[in-house]
Amino acid sequence: MRTVQLTGLRTLELRDVPAPAKPAAGEVLLRVDVVGVCGSDMHYYRTGRIGSQVVQYPFTIGHECAGTVLEVGPADAGHVDAKHAAVVLSPGDRVAVDPLIACGQCDQCLAGREHTCRNQRFLGCPGQVPGALSELLVMPARCCIKVPPGTTQVQATLTEPFAIGLYAYRLSCLSGNTAHAENPAHAGNAHGTLSVGVGAPALILGAGPIGLSVLSAIKAQDPRRPVYMTDIRPYRLEVARAMGADWTGDPRKIDLITELREQVPLGFAAAFECAGEQETVDQAMLLLAPGGQLMLVGIPEADRIYVTPDIMRRKEIAIQNVRRQNNCTADAVAMVASRQVNLDPMVTHQFALSDTKAAFDTVADYTDGVVKAMIFME
Repeated sequence: MRTVQLTGLRTLELRDVPAPAKPAAGEVLLRVDVVGVCGSDMHYYRTGRIGSQVVQYPFTIGHECAGTVLEVGPADAGHVDAKHAAVVLSPGDRVAVDPLIACGQCDQCLAGREHTCRNQRFLGCPGQVPGALSELLVMPARCCIKVPPGTTQVQATLTEPFAIGLYAYRLSCLSGNTAHAENPAHAGNAHGTLSVGVGAPALILGAGPIGLSVLSAIKAQDPRRPVYMTDIRPYRLEVARAMGADWTGDPRKIDLITELREQVPLGFAAAFECAGEQETVDQAMLLLAPGGQLMLVGIPEADRIYVTPDIMRRKEIAIQNVRRQNNCTADAVAMVASRQVNLDPMVTHQFALSDTKAAFDTVADYTDGVVKAMIFME
C-alpha cells in the first residue's frame, strides 16, 4: 500500500509498504478516505518533535482522518468492554476516527480520563502508532464512530479537531467559576453579561482550526455568550467572523489590551490560548477577570512558557491544560451530522496524497490563506 513518511525535517516521501495484517478481534480494517493536516503535525514536520516525543525516521504521521470499513475482525466478546458493547460495524460503513487508543484498564481510564491513559497509543505519535497518511489502517472498532448519511468524509475528519474544542469548552464549564453565575454580585460588565461564569465573555487567542473549533463549541452550546477572537492573520479572522465570533482583532494592528479592556472592562471569564505562543499567554493573563480561567489548548513549539506570578496570584487565575478530546468524538460527530455546528468554512485547501509535501509546506508556512488543509487518497 502507499503511505507518506517523514524521512527528515520538512522531508516527506511517498512509499510502498506492506499492507497491515488482517484485523484481530475488536478491530476493523479501514480504507482511509481523508486526512486533515493538524498543527501538531507541523511540530514533527518542522522540528521533529513535540517535547519528549521525538520522531525516529522514517515515520508516518497524521491523526485526523475518516475512512470506510473494509473488513471487521472476528467476533470476540472478550475484546469489547461494557462501555463499548454497542460498537457494531460492517464493511462499507463510513467512520470518523478517534485517534486515541486507550487501554481501558488503568487508573486513568477507570476514572474517565482515557486521554491521560497510562498505556495509551495515539495515531501518528512517535513510539506509539504509525499515522493515518496511508491507504489502509487498522483501528479498534471502539475508536470508530459511524458517520450518518448526509455527512461528508471531510466533515467527519473535522470532528477530530472539533472534539478537542468541545472538550476544552466543557472543561472550562467544570471550573469553580461557574458557581458565580447565580450570584448577582458577579453580574454586570459593559454589555450586561457576567464577568465570570457561564454566559460570560470568552476570549480565544488564535483563529486556526483549534481556535475555530472552540468557537464553534461555545456558540453551539452557549449561543448568547460573547466570543472575542484574535489572530495575526486577517484571513483567519474573516473565517472566525463567518463562524460566529462577535469581535475579532489583530494584535499587531491594534493596542489589543487597551481595546479589549474597553470592550470588556471587568475582564474575561475564560481565555482559550490556541496559538501555543508566549505572546498570547501573556495577553490572556492581562485580559482575564479575577478568578478567570486560562485554558491552554495550543501546543507550544518552545520547551517552556512562562506566567507572571504577580498577575496570576493577584487575580487568582486558574490554569487548565487541555489534552485531546476525552470521549467527545461521538458527540462531535452527532453535532456535525445534525448541523448543530458548521465546520465547513475552515476548510480552505484540498490535496491529493501524492501532493502531501505541498500540503504540509502550505500549512507550515501559512501561505495562500490556509486555515485547514485536507488530503484525499486518490
